[in-house]
Amino acid sequence: MTALSLANAAYLVAALLFILSLAGLSKHETARRGVAFGIAGMAIALVATFILVAKSEPGIGLVLLIVAMVIGAAIGLWRARIVEMTGMPELIALLHSFVGLAAVLVGWNGYLEYRDEPNDLPGDAGTLLDIHNAEVFIGVFIGAVTLTGSIVAYLKLSAKMKSAPLVLPGKNWINLGALVLFVALTIWFVVSPALWLLILVTVVALALGWHLVASIGGGDMPVVVSMLNSYSGWAAAASGFLLGNDLLIITGALVGSSGAYLSYIMCKAMNRSFISVIAGGFGIEAGPSDDTDYGEHREITAESAAELLAGAKSVVITPGYGMAVAQAQYPVADLTARLREKGVDVRFGIHPVAGRLPGHMNVLLAEAKVPYDIVLEMDEINDDLAETDVVLVIGANDTVNPAAAEDPTSPIAGMPVLHVWEAKHVIVFKRSMAAGYAGVQNPLFFRENSQMLFGDAKDRVEDIIKAL
Repeated sequence: MTALSLANAAYLVAALLFILSLAGLSKHETARRGVAFGIAGMAIALVATFILVAKSEPGIGLVLLIVAMVIGAAIGLWRARIVEMTGMPELIALLHSFVGLAAVLVGWNGYLEYRDEPNDLPGDAGTLLDIHNAEVFIGVFIGAVTLTGSIVAYLKLSAKMKSAPLVLPGKNWINLGALVLFVALTIWFVVSPALWLLILVTVVALALGWHLVASIGGGDMPVVVSMLNSYSGWAAAASGFLLGNDLLIITGALVGSSGAYLSYIMCKAMNRSFISVIAGGFGIEAGPSDDTDYGEHREITAESAAELLAGAKSVVITPGYGMAVAQAQYPVADLTARLREKGVDVRFGIHPVAGRLPGHMNVLLAEAKVPYDIVLEMDEINDDLAETDVVLVIGANDTVNPAAAEDPTSPIAGMPVLHVWEAKHVIVFKRSMAAGYAGVQNPLFFRENSQMLFGDAKDRVEDIIKAL
């Protein structure tokens, strides 16, 4: 068996393992197995690539590959050791940018390799060159959009850039014009390839990617991260076509389609248009100003909160990004266990975009050994909130905002939220009265049945445990 045949067989096995990985990651109970399948598939792919290069490029090519693998592994291990769960959303967004950059570099290399020697292409060089040039142009465009879009998402998620959306005059026409220009340039490039056309489409795509994500408000960034995940998949698939690598094509298609489907599910959960995500046309802050008078809020102590919980029959905990920041998942799990020992029915309500990454809260609770069967999705818990004695809102804001359901002028109007205000008592854990990530004030904080428990969520939960 030749090195190429061996590598292709290994790539097929790796692709099957990636499919099994996605299937395993779809459920809590099999997620660990899914991760193991993914690791095994990637290891096989790397070994197969190493063998293939060792046979075909035993000199400088092999040395460069080893250097790249060592550097990549070192950076990966370093980041994995130091990253906190609160930093995962922005880290993932940043990783997407690397996929986009790789697609751009592969596309440019694919053009330069055959620019002067088109006859190096096997078969009918003329026809294949037209197809090849189309692949180059499309791959560079998708990769460049992914690159700058992911960088903007990283900057917004890491608070290095304002989360409020950028609103340029005629922004939708700008996006549409960029797409029309891309189509026209693609046809031109296939008919008459030129380096300046490739430079122009790269610049256009970089600008479009930046504008698309900059135009989206912070409250919708979890959907954007998911969509960028899809873009990175299609960018990888485009690279696969250019390199003639079946594994990249299959893996890219898996990532691209699964990311798009996840984005679609999240858009439905947030009452957003799927097309508007792609077009960067939602998340506009146009609601009431921050100086709206909602009345006075009421405060509660940890001791009083403990009394309410001790006398409750049913408790629902709705976590958000603030729980991740405070690393409060462990004391929350301890509080849950203690209340359940006292006969209190404790459940969790998870909004589809709680935190800044799909599944963020589920991972934190699983990490703290909270039983899976009491962690419910928003649709499963919302109808029960009116019959709930106490709801603990721990670090959540936009996902429990009644303005989404009651105020048609709110920037988050129409977004499905957890109806925590329907419970008998609501205790909100927050550091201050500041608005949430979407920049929208929450009228929940001023409701008669709501009380604020200020301070670090981890400390306040531990105080409640002591009082219990």
